[in-house]
Amino acid sequence: MNIPFLDLKKINQNYEHDLAAQLHSVINSGWFITGNKLIEFEKNYADFSGSQFSVGVGNGLDALILSLKSLNIGKDDEVIVPSNTYIASWLAISYVGAIVVPVEPRIDTYNIDVSLIEEKITSKTKAIMPVNLYGQAAELDKIMALSKKHNLYVIEDNAQAQGALCHGKLAGSFGHINGTSFYPGKNLGALGDGGAITTNDADLAEKIKVLRNYGSQKKYYNEIKGYNSRLDELQAAFLDVKLKKLASENEQRVIIAENYLQQLANFEDLILPQLAEGCTSNYHLFVVRTKRRNELQKFLLDKGIGTVIHYPVPPHMQKAYKEYEFSDDQFPIASLIAETCLSLPLYPGMDDEQINYICNTIKLFYA
Repeated sequence: MNIPFLDLKKINQNYEHDLAAQLHSVINSGWFITGNKLIEFEKNYADFSGSQFSVGVGNGLDALILSLKSLNIGKDDEVIVPSNTYIASWLAISYVGAIVVPVEPRIDTYNIDVSLIEEKITSKTKAIMPVNLYGQAAELDKIMALSKKHNLYVIEDNAQAQGALCHGKLAGSFGHINGTSFYPGKNLGALGDGGAITTNDADLAEKIKVLRNYGSQKKYYNEIKGYNSRLDELQAAFLDVKLKKLASENEQRVIIAENYLQQLANFEDLILPQLAEGCTSNYHLFVVRTKRRNELQKFLLDKGIGTVIHYPVPPHMQKAYKEYEFSDDQFPIASLIAETCLSLPLYPGMDDEQINYICNTIKLFYA
C-alpha cells in the first residue's frame, strides 16, 4: 500500500466543481484585487474564528509581520516566542527589528511553557507571540492573564490551529491581534499562498488594511510606508468554498487522531501527542516522538508510508540566527523535540484501511 504524507490532490478534488465555478466567477467579474470576494471571505473567516474582524493578506509570514507593525513593535523591542516553532514566527520578529526572546515548550504538549514566560519579561518586552503548534491551542487564557499583568501585547501565531479551542474559546481570537496562514497544506489551504489577520480591535483592523495596501486608503495617496500584501480575489473565493467544510474536516482529523491514539498506545519508546487541560487540537499534524525516529521513518518509507519531520532544525540552531550565538544545548527541549519528532499521515479522506496499515506497520517495527 502507498500512503503519502499528505494527499492535496485527493483533498481538493472534493471541491473541484465549486472551485471551477468560483474561477469563472472571478474571471467574469473583471476584478482581481480587494474586491467583493475578499470582503465576503473576510467576514466569514472572522465569524469562523470568533473574531470581530479578519483582514486577508499575502501569506502567513506577512500576517505576523503586519500584526507586529500595527502595534508599533520595532527596533530593540523584545518579543517572547517559543524556542520550538517554524522559523516564520522568529522571522516576523526580526523583520520589524525586534529581538527574539525564546522560551522553551512543555515537553508533553510542545506548546510554550507558560510557567517560564514571566522570568523572561524585561523592561524592553513588548509582546508575547504564542504559537498554536501542530494544531493544538496553547494555554492562551494563562498567557492573556500574564499579558494583562505586565501590560504586554499578545500576537497569536495561529497558522496551524484554525478551529482549536482553549477552554471553549477559539484559537486566533485571544490575542490583541493574530496571524494565520492558508498555505496549501494547512487545514484551510488555498491553491497558492495566502494569510489573514484576526482581531477584535476595529482600529487595528483598519490599520492593517492600510499597511497591506502600500500604506494607502485612497489610491495614489499614501499615509504611511506600507507593504504590498493582499489576499487576491481568486484565493479568497477558493478559501470561502473550503471554509464551509472546515469544521467537518477538522472533525474527521480528530477521529483519525483518536484511532491513532488508541492503536499506538502502550509502546514504551513511542510518545504520542498530549493535550493541555482545557485545550483541543484540530490535528493539523499528528506528531509522535521516538529515540529511533530515523529508523522508524525509513522503515515506514520502505513500506510505502510517507512521513515528515516538523522541524528537523530548531530556530536557535539555524544559520539565519547565528548573530545570537545560541549554543547547541541552550534550548534542550526544543532540540530534543527536533531530534525525536515524526509526523504521521493525517488528512481528511483517509480510511480505516490506511490507518490500520500504518498502525500495524509501526507495531511491526517495534516487534
